[in-house]
Amino acid sequence: MAVTGDILTCSMRAKVPALRKKVNRMWAAQDVARDQVRRQADGLDVAAVSEKVSEAAVRERETAERLRGNGSFYAFDMDRERLAVIWLVKHAEWRRVRDLMMATGWTVYEPELDTQGSVWAREREERSADAFTAQGALRERRGEEADELRAEVWLSAASSRRIRVVAGRAGLRPAEVLAQLAERIVVSEDGTVSVPPFTPSL
Repeated sequence: MAVTGDILTCSMRAKVPALRKKVNRMWAAQDVARDQVRRQADGLDVAAVSEKVSEAAVRERETAERLRGNGSFYAFDMDRERLAVIWLVKHAEWRRVRDLMMATGWTVYEPELDTQGSVWAREREERSADAFTAQGALRERRGEEADELRAEVWLSAASSRRIRVVAGRAGLRPAEVLAQLAERIVVSEDGTVSVPPFTPSL
């Protein structure tokens, strides 16, 4: 607030709480790998899963070498470290599925019967749901901020004195009194603007 002659300058802005919760990365490399294996393994027999283990071992080695800078990389753009981690986890997950099938005697892999895999799948779903909720909240807050108004109001000396008196009695800053006035503005159908009587408060 600054006073120049008989002009009072106030700056007011609606308060919008900052969104403190950050959205975590929904699909970590580990989540991607396990989800892909769970879907791809569905209905496969032990022989087919064993082939997947061998393929994943080759891809794990290739991506690790490319991560170290050896050999060419794919034409499309993908983070080398992330891809290497995905194949590292996929190799381990294919081995886990194969070992599970051999230990239980399953003829084909059924995701719903895989206790550990199902736990991981539920955790992924929960993280995804949390991420979508947080993203929705973020979009809502951004929408509120887009509607936010920042204004400078120049008042006459007489009006300034009245605002300062009201603010002093209520324990508020002049800008806070003006903000409360603005919140209570009523516009009638004929365009008439009025403010119902109220007592400014903290």
